[in-house]
Amino acid sequence: MYNFVSMKIEQYISQLLYRHQCVTVPGFGAFLTEIQSAHLHESTNSFYPPKKVISFNSHLKNNDGLLANHIAQIEKTDYETSVAAIESEVIIWNSILQVNERFTLKNIGELYLNAEKNIVFTPSENINYLKESFGLNSFVSPAVKREAYKEVIEYIQKEEPAALESTPTETIAFVPTETAHEVRTTRPYLKYAAIFILALTATGSIGFKLFQDHVQTQTLIVEEQVQKQVQSKIQEATFMIESPMPSVTLTVKEEKLPYHIVAGAFRDEENAEKVFTDLLANGFKARRIAPNRHGLFPVLYGSFATKAGAKQALEEIHKINPDAWLMTREL
Repeated sequence: MYNFVSMKIEQYISQLLYRHQCVTVPGFGAFLTEIQSAHLHESTNSFYPPKKVISFNSHLKNNDGLLANHIAQIEKTDYETSVAAIESEVIIWNSILQVNERFTLKNIGELYLNAEKNIVFTPSENINYLKESFGLNSFVSPAVKREAYKEVIEYIQKEEPAALESTPTETIAFVPTETAHEVRTTRPYLKYAAIFILALTATGSIGFKLFQDHVQTQTLIVEEQVQKQVQSKIQEATFMIESPMPSVTLTVKEEKLPYHIVAGAFRDEENAEKVFTDLLANGFKARRIAPNRHGLFPVLYGSFATKAGAKQALEEIHKINPDAWLMTREL
């Protein structure tokens, strides 16, 4: 069983990288993912979709249970057998590194030793672990040639307005009868202008009186509305309790919940918060706990007082998330 399982450990790591940001191989190191946005390579006019970039950290070696639980579920075996299979595979990997100084994990990348005997990792470019980019491939687009338009600015000279000729002032004087008759004949509009001015003066005094009456009427209306509002406020009854009842303080004994179902541990706190919010929306009593010693943010489906209750809930959760696992800890 060990050889059968160990030959497919890299396949199980590849499966987990689609759903998790950190996949730890106990005793060897951890493969981490980080989302890289879509980008353009200007020199080659190449467009690349968003992807998960894989890196390797040889210092994260502690068993977080994720890989061993996944192998146990797929292979229909127990957790201890999966852990033993991983340990056997790690011994083989270290031996290959000491002899050949490099080896390749399919669809993950190549590991080799540098001059200081430290493990260096080069990720594979053959696969994109970002599920949202499924079906998106890189492509090259020819450069777009744009026609340059010459801007022509037309200047329009603004002419100065012609100076208004000054109207000569008319001088009224006593003239002979014939001359006065001639003035009345040639300039009849002066008579109508005088009539218009007199009419405007009379109308203005009447209009001002009407305006004053309108303002006074509107003022009375507003005052009546204000009085109605004041009376309404006065009629509202206000009740005051002079001797309130004393407050009662209840003390509830907090129930210990040492069994927890883990949905995942995330390197990015925003992703942890998103999963936490989704679980709450789906009716789970989800929780977020403090980051672990690896700097990952765990998210729980819920916590239970008994191990039997936790296992029963885990069986139901495995129907929707086979990677969930049981953790026992006093929080």
